[in-house]
Amino acid sequence: MFRTALIGLLALGSSAVFAQASSTNPFATPIEASRDIITVHFSEFARIPNDDAGFAPRLMHMVTEAGTGQRIVSAMTGQLYAMNADGGNVHLYVDINDPKWQVRVMSAGSERGLQSFAFHPQFSQAGTPGFGKFYTYTDTGNTDPAPDYVSGGERRTHDTVLLEWTAKNPQAASYDGEAPRVLFRAAQPFPNHNGGQIGFNPLAMPGDEDYGLLYVGLADGGSGGDPLNAGQNLASYFGKILRLDPLGHDSSNGQYGIPASNPFAGDNRSDTLGEIYAYGVRNPQRFNWDASNGHMYLADIGQNQVEEITPVSKGANLGWNTWEGSYRYVDREVSLDNPRSAPGITWPVAEYDHADPLFQRQVAVTGLVVYRSDAIPALHNNLVFGDNPSGELFYIDADAASQGGQSAIRRILLSDGGQAKTFLQIIQEKNAAEGSDVAQRADLRFGYGPDNQIYLLNKHDGIIRLLQP
Repeated sequence: MFRTALIGLLALGSSAVFAQASSTNPFATPIEASRDIITVHFSEFARIPNDDAGFAPRLMHMVTEAGTGQRIVSAMTGQLYAMNADGGNVHLYVDINDPKWQVRVMSAGSERGLQSFAFHPQFSQAGTPGFGKFYTYTDTGNTDPAPDYVSGGERRTHDTVLLEWTAKNPQAASYDGEAPRVLFRAAQPFPNHNGGQIGFNPLAMPGDEDYGLLYVGLADGGSGGDPLNAGQNLASYFGKILRLDPLGHDSSNGQYGIPASNPFAGDNRSDTLGEIYAYGVRNPQRFNWDASNGHMYLADIGQNQVEEITPVSKGANLGWNTWEGSYRYVDREVSLDNPRSAPGITWPVAEYDHADPLFQRQVAVTGLVVYRSDAIPALHNNLVFGDNPSGELFYIDADAASQGGQSAIRRILLSDGGQAKTFLQIIQEKNAAEGSDVAQRADLRFGYGPDNQIYLLNKHDGIIRLLQP
């Protein structure tokens, strides 16, 4: 998922890349760490139990199932936990790594495992095609079945599979359905940055073009620099945002549908794929929509220099691997000559540099939420995102015209005992108070609730924290 500045070295940490000083640093002026800081409070919303070996759960993703109001959170090792809207009654909903499902979740290292999950918008609506259905996106060590998607490389380190589960009773405390159905299986050539997020557009209503269509972030296959040149290849599934109809059957494997409104669907060309919604992405970790205008944004992890937040539209080219953010990508570096100069590229609204003093040796963008709620007035009309290893939280004005870069990025700190602290400090102090090993990185992820609620997840203490005014 991440990239390193050392040629040939695969990143070991989730969302991780080694920050580096560089003569081609496009952002010589650091993020203004003390300017316009927003300080917000938080509560400890819920706690997910340690595993049988005593290790904290490696929390990855969290959503609210609209019909039941339950919050569902995932751990990289394959578990989905459910809880009430107030954080109470935490319990295991399903363990997809249970041998009876024959999924064999591969969660070794920091980048592989249960990547994401999503509930069909009709999950709780009896009598509808999507009733009881939810989807998981996971890395697996089971490479016996033939893959549906191949990268063009000779290696096959593992597979990433999109699975459909069908609960008999969506109100049940735990999953009561049968074994999952495979929608697609992607053969991964390298062990890093393989998957990304899956999700339905929460703004789409019945009758809308987007309703019930599943967005799937599929990274470029790993290694460094996109050696298979997948990002710009419209005949490759890798390095793309795909959009699928999980209830359809007109794909080449017959397990999902290809929306007719996709940009390359029905063009009768052998060098394009109908599943593609947008292309030129490296590691599409998190995406979300702006409730005020329907715009989609992506947090895409860069290679050696630039992290980016970029708009995504139908048929958009986000530039990778010819561009890293606003800068041309050349020989594992960025060129400062003629930034944002290619026609037809969708450019970032915000970028930041790996060498910024705020960050650790590893850097990777995560998030994101376009905050349109009044619940936390200080965040209103801001795009909120973060950095995964350091746990730094950021915002930019969601409505300001942007030419990218990091000059508009400002920090968010957390109020704790009358002091403003980083998320990593909060985790470390909890670890110390409980006598646990003190985390050296945050491994920040966002969880999402109604009315733009933002939950902070991590891999080191099992606590889900809810941002508050």
